[in-house]
Amino acid sequence: MLSACRVGPAGKAYGLDMTDEMLALARENQRKAGVENVEFQKGEIESIPLPDNSVDVIISNCVINLSGDKDRVLREAFRVLKPGGRFAVSDVVTRGDVPPQVRQDMLLWVGCIAGALRDDEYQSKLRAAGFEEFTIHPTRIYTIEDAREFLSGKGVDVDALAPQVEGKFMSAFVRAVKPNSSKTVEACCGRACCS
Repeated sequence: MLSACRVGPAGKAYGLDMTDEMLALARENQRKAGVENVEFQKGEIESIPLPDNSVDVIISNCVINLSGDKDRVLREAFRVLKPGGRFAVSDVVTRGDVPPQVRQDMLLWVGCIAGALRDDEYQSKLRAAGFEEFTIHPTRIYTIEDAREFLSGKGVDVDALAPQVEGKFMSAFVRAVKPNSSKTVEACCGRACCS
């Protein structure tokens, strides 16, 4: 709904969720706020229920790391963006390798950590999906004390694990751009017949 306000009355915002409960809450909040230029749809980020080349910007807050098929998520984002469209999400990203036990612990998965991509892997997946001009800008780098606070009471040996995660996890803004069609044609073969 904040995006609906930002695009103004001539624009439109879409909200996507896979649960009926969250959609009902969003629609109730929309009704209470009197916002008309937003549409909430049921779906998953791996299969966005919007047409090709239909949106200018995709935003998300710590959701992509929860997907089991991040390549598909990024391909879908690329598909629905218009040429020149922007991908601008907040996500949990790792620096360097993460111990396998962290990746396998479902408690950590739910906590947005185990599914996080390495920064270089994220950029590689963005490139493979077709994006350009990608950046990963850390907004918070997690420390041993953050790990201790987060993992306490979750059946994890915090003292043994904490030193292994020091500085490896970060919240970050991940940004990329879908190239304009003219750039895509040039990248293909340089001839207009490819478009």
